Formats: sequence, structure tokens, C-alpha cells
Amino acid sequence: MHLYGTQAIGGNGHLTIGGVDSVQLAKEYGTPLYVYDIELFRKRARAFQETFESAGIGYQVAYASKAFSSIAIYQVAAQEGLSLDVVSGGELYTAVKAGFPKEKIHFHGNNKSLDELQMAFEEGIGCIVVDNFHEIGLLKKLSEELKQKMNILLRVTPGIEAHTHDYITTGQEDSKFGFDLNNGQADQAFNQTYGHEYLNLLGLHCHIGSQIFDTAAFRMAAGKLVAKMSEWKEEFDYQCPVLNLGGGFGIRYTEQDQPLEPSEYVKEMIDTVKRISADSVFPVPEIWIEPGRSLVGDAGTTLYTIGSMKEVPEIRKYIAVDGGMSDNIRPALYGAAYSSMIANKGHQALSETYTVAGKCCESGDKLIEQANLPEAEAGDILAVFCTGAYGYSMASNYNRIARPAVVFAEKGKHQLAVRRETHEDIVSLDLEYGVKAELK
Repeated sequence: MHLYGTQAIGGNGHLTIGGVDSVQLAKEYGTPLYVYDIELFRKRARAFQETFESAGIGYQVAYASKAFSSIAIYQVAAQEGLSLDVVSGGELYTAVKAGFPKEKIHFHGNNKSLDELQMAFEEGIGCIVVDNFHEIGLLKKLSEELKQKMNILLRVTPGIEAHTHDYITTGQEDSKFGFDLNNGQADQAFNQTYGHEYLNLLGLHCHIGSQIFDTAAFRMAAGKLVAKMSEWKEEFDYQCPVLNLGGGFGIRYTEQDQPLEPSEYVKEMIDTVKRISADSVFPVPEIWIEPGRSLVGDAGTTLYTIGSMKEVPEIRKYIAVDGGMSDNIRPALYGAAYSSMIANKGHQALSETYTVAGKCCESGDKLIEQANLPEAEAGDILAVFCTGAYGYSMASNYNRIARPAVVFAEKGKHQLAVRRETHEDIVSLDLEYGVKAELK
């Protein structure tokens, strides 16, 4: 069994997270329950930053918060000196409510609305990552009307395809994101923004995919972007001060996954940028990155209570839990694989193989196809590891199931970070029809 971060098996056989008994957490807060190992989040953040500092290079490490957004996690990110990547007005609003330093907020997205961009200007955020020509027009209009400057990066697609699931590969030429680097779109975007009175062009951005386990694609992307920046230096005497190479650093979900340490990805990026800059006689830019999953993915564990069980003779044994695709859509959406344990039976031998089914009314609602576990009983607590990224953030009320609570555990203490939804919450936006409703 592979344990993550501060996870351990206590003398009573219970899984502990952040020095806290997970079974006690399940009793106090109920299940399903997302539990975050905050010490591991801090460790990951510091590892990225220390690698840049050791290299003596300017940098920003921006938490890609689409992985998990909440006021509390934004506040922890701020404590660790991270910047913040948001992709919607909702995430930006959450960051403002959290008191996150606005000058360190970067706004992404391929279809930012006029209202969202207006909000970014009003809040005075640090940077907007521009995705398309429509957005350039909106930014020019807004900035000129407000007579307000805004830092921008141009997001480009470098034509490099990382070897990940098709749904989460974003750096290739056929992408909904960014200006193509190879067909002249990036140069057009440069011409439309460089020298604008209110838009301050900082440089280029790319994101080539997710759950990437090697550094080759990052090296190739860095090379292509620095080469383009060098062209602009030679032709326009413009020196891009920032190169943002995005995120996508892989984590270990199961024993089949073999990711590198976070520092290894960063070291390769720095070395590549330094080498190509030297070859091009181009000053080394400040490097920004955007880890999301690699900060929170393996810091998160979901606790479930096992309920019904079913055996299909000579085919499989099912155990059902009190959550499922409503709190973790990734297995149904991507075929994502996870590892698990029975949190109250950490000392017992792995004697059975189960398919872990959720409670949603879908045949495809299976969290784990083959989970090697001790003999399971109704009432056991199942811990599914590495659910910290895209669990809560993609959760839904499908079947009108309430979204789980989120708890932070650190140094033997725990606190509620997001309360559990109630049935009242679920119907709070509903309006009645007919006689009691105001018809128009």
C-alpha cells in the first residue's frame, strides 16, 4: 500500500491524515468527505519555489485553482507566497473574498465575458492571459474606456501534443485554446497588442496538457516559445520579460504511474530556457508555472461509508459507497484509476478484489474497477486516495445528491473548510410553478 504525504496507519489500524484519525473525521463530519493534507500542499508549493530560488531566476508559481477552489485553500496558497490562476468570475470572486493579493492573480479562459473582464479591471488583478482575437478587442475597448493599464500574456499553442488523455491535451495545433504559434496567429496577436497604450504585453504562455510524466514536451515547448520571443526581440527590439510554461505535472494515482519530483520538471525548464536564451543572445526571462493537480491532487483523500454489497458469481464482487460520480466524475469521464484502502482495517490482509460502485443511478458509476481490500462490511470507511484535484471542483447535484464537506487536516488538528450541502441548499434556487408563481 502506498501512503501519501503525512498519511500513516495508527496502532488501531486506522488511516491517519495530518495526524488525525480518518475514521473519527468520518464520524464527526459524515461521509462522503474530502480530507486535505495541508502539510503536503505546503511541501509541494515550497519544493517548486525552492528550485527556482536555487537557480537564481525570477519566477512566479501560480496555483491553478480550477483543480480545487475555495476560500480556505486560497488563503493557504497566499500564506505560501503563491500566485493564483483563476478561470472564471466565480473563481475570481472567491479569491477576492479570501483576501488573496490581487496583484498576484492571473485570469485565464478561452471565452471570458465582458462582465468578467470588467471585474478583473475593477479588482486590479496582476495579469490577464489573452486567449483569442475577440478578447483582444474587448480588452482594448475596456482599457481605453477606463483609461486603465493591464498586464497581459498571449496564450499560444506550440503544436506539441503531450501524451495524455485526448480530453485533457491542450497544447497541440487543433485546440480551442490560444493563438497558434505555427500559422501566424501569434504574430498577429503580437501586432495587435504590442505598444498599446493600456495593454502591457509581458510575454507568452502555453499549457501543453495534464498528468505529464516526463520533461521532453516541456523542453520542446520552452524552446519554441523562447525562439519566438527571440524573433520579436530581433525584429521589434521587444524583450518579453515573462515566459509562462503552464502546468500539467503528473502525480501518482496508482502503482502504474511514475511521475517525477516537482523539482525535476522545473530544473529541466530552467536549464532549457537558459540554454536557448544563451544561444539566441536573448536575456533569460522570468519563468512562471501553474501547478494545480501536483499541489492538491495527492493531498486529497475521499472518505466513504460502505453500504450494500453484491456478488455476481464467477464475475465480480461489488461494494457500494455513499457517493460516486456526483463527487468524483473522473472515472466515468476519463476512465481515471484510483487506489484505496479500508480506513478502519489498515492492519488486515488484502484478501478480496471488489469493484467499488457509487450510488448514482448510472451503470457507469464505478469509482474503482478492481480494488484489492480486506473483506469489506457495511459500515466500513473506504478511503480513496489522490482525489484532491477535480473532485470537489467538478462535483454535481446529480440525482439531487448533496455535495460533500471538505476538511483540512494539519499537525494533529482539523477544520471544516467547506460545509456539507443540505437538502435545503439543493432546492434554494428552485422556484414554484403555477398559481404561486408570478407568470409573465
